Amino acid sequence: MPEVTLPLPVARIALNPVFRLLMNHRLPFTVQRALMNWGSVAQRSPRGTHVDRIRLGGRPAERVTLGPVSDAATVLYLHGGGYTVGSPATHRALAAFLARETGCAVQVLDYRLAPEHPYPAALDDAEAAFLELVASGFEPERIAVSGDSAGGGLSLALAERLRDRHAFVPAALGLIAPWGDPNEVPSRSRDLVINRPWSRQCAAAYLGGGDGNDSGYAPLLDDLHGLPPTYVQADVDEMLHDQCTRLVAKLRAAGVDTRFTETEGLWHVSQLQASLIEPAAAITRELGEFLRQALRPAQTRSTG
Repeated sequence: MPEVTLPLPVARIALNPVFRLLMNHRLPFTVQRALMNWGSVAQRSPRGTHVDRIRLGGRPAERVTLGPVSDAATVLYLHGGGYTVGSPATHRALAAFLARETGCAVQVLDYRLAPEHPYPAALDDAEAAFLELVASGFEPERIAVSGDSAGGGLSLALAERLRDRHAFVPAALGLIAPWGDPNEVPSRSRDLVINRPWSRQCAAAYLGGGDGNDSGYAPLLDDLHGLPPTYVQADVDEMLHDQCTRLVAKLRAAGVDTRFTETEGLWHVSQLQASLIEPAAAITRELGEFLRQALRPAQTRSTG
């Protein structure tokens, strides 16, 4: 249970003005980043959380642990934020909850952000981080990859690149409302967290001068065969819900072992508020349990 439990209606009322301020396309991304880092202190980590600041794949990262951890398995976490905002600090509490549930260190990568570093910078950084974990002694099938929103899309793109370039299959993909196709213009104007002008601004910033049909930018467009077991979580009322349902259908059609949880009454990446809201804590525990089971010793999977 969270240390403080807020009723869902109260939480929604309290969070609405916060998200309207943070996800404001009229604010420079540098201001949005500062505000998000400052506000992340309200997302309390479980007692006993330990954070080591490290380098991973040539980028800053945080290694988040809670109690004794396995030295044979780990989670690479890719934070959300439209590829333009977010950091290990904004996702530290979520990483700590996952570390507690998996019994593994969760490595949160501070990948380069757009518009200063458009696609494929974030994907290149994620690939370099995974390859460094392998070089340090982790077997690819003992590394789970997880992420939320843009970080969920980045996790999917990373799995596709690892399959195609390195014949590596991670232990699992844990995707929280993944943004698998930034080309898509949402039909709704906003949900509690995300609004259309902000998301379109982020999509354009991440694309830069690139090709929107590049599957690294929009991994939902790629062939999904040969990907690892995948768990997708999304709320029915969020803007990305329809995209998530299409991703799940495409994964299943490709023969990927896929689990899908659709919550009702929560919001986009409510897992970030797991320390405050019991339903958010519950689905975070489900994700952690999925990753823990996937990281148990198993026979090496092939990409065939």
